[in-house]
Amino acid sequence: MSTALHRLKALLRPEQLLVRPEQLAAYESDGLTAFRQRPLAVAVPETGDEVIALVRLCHELKLPFVARGSGTSLSGGSLPVAGGVVITLNRLNRILRLDPAQRIAVVQPGVINTAVTVAAAPHGLHYAPDPSSQSICTIGGNVAFNSGGAHCLKYGMTSNHVLGIKAVLATGEVVEWGGVSRENVGPDWCGLFTGNEGLFGIALEITLQLLPKAECFHTVLAGYCTLEQAGDAVSAVIASGLLPGAIEIMDALALEAAVAAVHAEYPTGAAAVLIVELEGPREVVAVDRVRLDEIIAASQPLESRPARDAEERLAIWKGRKSAFSAVGRLSPDFIVQDGVVPRRRLGEALRRIGEMSQEVGIRVANVFHAGDGNLHPLILFNGRVAGDLERAEQLAGRILRMCVEMGGSLTGEHGIGVEKNNFLPDMFSAAEIDCLNRLRDAFDPLGIANPGKMFPRAEAPVLTQHGLHPLEKAGLISRE
Repeated sequence: MSTALHRLKALLRPEQLLVRPEQLAAYESDGLTAFRQRPLAVAVPETGDEVIALVRLCHELKLPFVARGSGTSLSGGSLPVAGGVVITLNRLNRILRLDPAQRIAVVQPGVINTAVTVAAAPHGLHYAPDPSSQSICTIGGNVAFNSGGAHCLKYGMTSNHVLGIKAVLATGEVVEWGGVSRENVGPDWCGLFTGNEGLFGIALEITLQLLPKAECFHTVLAGYCTLEQAGDAVSAVIASGLLPGAIEIMDALALEAAVAAVHAEYPTGAAAVLIVELEGPREVVAVDRVRLDEIIAASQPLESRPARDAEERLAIWKGRKSAFSAVGRLSPDFIVQDGVVPRRRLGEALRRIGEMSQEVGIRVANVFHAGDGNLHPLILFNGRVAGDLERAEQLAGRILRMCVEMGGSLTGEHGIGVEKNNFLPDMFSAAEIDCLNRLRDAFDPLGIANPGKMFPRAEAPVLTQHGLHPLEKAGLISRE
């Protein structure tokens, strides 16, 4: 390891290589704080050439590396590896080009999500993907996990907005895929790279599609007696043929937290609230809002009210966007899951989560992208109480398996990381997993890019069982 540190020091200025314990502490975990590992070092490159040199050195030395943005991953996707290097990309934070005529932005991986929209706003444009952490998460991280957000129902995920990528692969090879247009011939390499969870390499420059800002919004807030009623209302809206910009649901626990944190004004006594937002040309929204209001009225809400102006609309979304952090007021710790179920089974899934929560005696706050069935159950526990984390993980595992059994997915946008890697066989066959492994090996034959993530280890118990996680057994991570 002394050789590796010596070689790393030769590439960077002293202040760009963090090696002291107090410096490394902030990088030991990401948003999944139940697991942590201290890396050998943290490299802080400031240019794309420095990133390329670091990756090539790691390939030469067979040294594991993990790329990291703001560390907001909720699946352990940027968890360090023992004896490996964290390459943090926050200083690669420039918007290299913004072309309003072509409606594109070329950005470095450390650019904050909302910074793209702020830069594009004077031109009447915006960047559509809007994860809840958009004020701090980076575009590089969004690409790694194919992030979505509240408006993904209408606009799609990150992969739908990435036109081009310049990246350094784990072998040290620099590639450029795509461009400034969707009219490309051949394999969709950008689509393949987006969502790879850092297993292929590191994006250096990303070309993003920008969209015109909507001319008009109509945002409706409706409260319901039960979560199942709210879920059924979502199905009714989608079945009508309407395509809202966003459809979100929050349950009573999430509402309690949001009200306490940001003083959001939601219907009192509701077990769940539904947020539906129409957007587009003024004439189209004027027609669609009549149909939406009829559907909401037919779903028999306790209360329904539209936002009267932009200020009320922003207040509604502020409560929703703050829900994850606000739940920290209700519990010292929580696990955030992001399984997906078919929309037609949304009400059933919510009912079953409630039943499982009561059965095991663990509170669950539900906040989710209802339009595409992407559940975000927040499972509350106290990590200082012996066995509490394990019980919470068991419940999380049951919810994930329910999603797969219903014909859904293990993840909608948070990724597999270390949290769900041993659930992969519940969703994919051995042959399919082998195919995914071979694809990863084609980009990273040494297995040094973010090792231990996504793929299961057959000899180890799953995360939700008592005992050691596979990466703990291998000495790669540890629990608090």
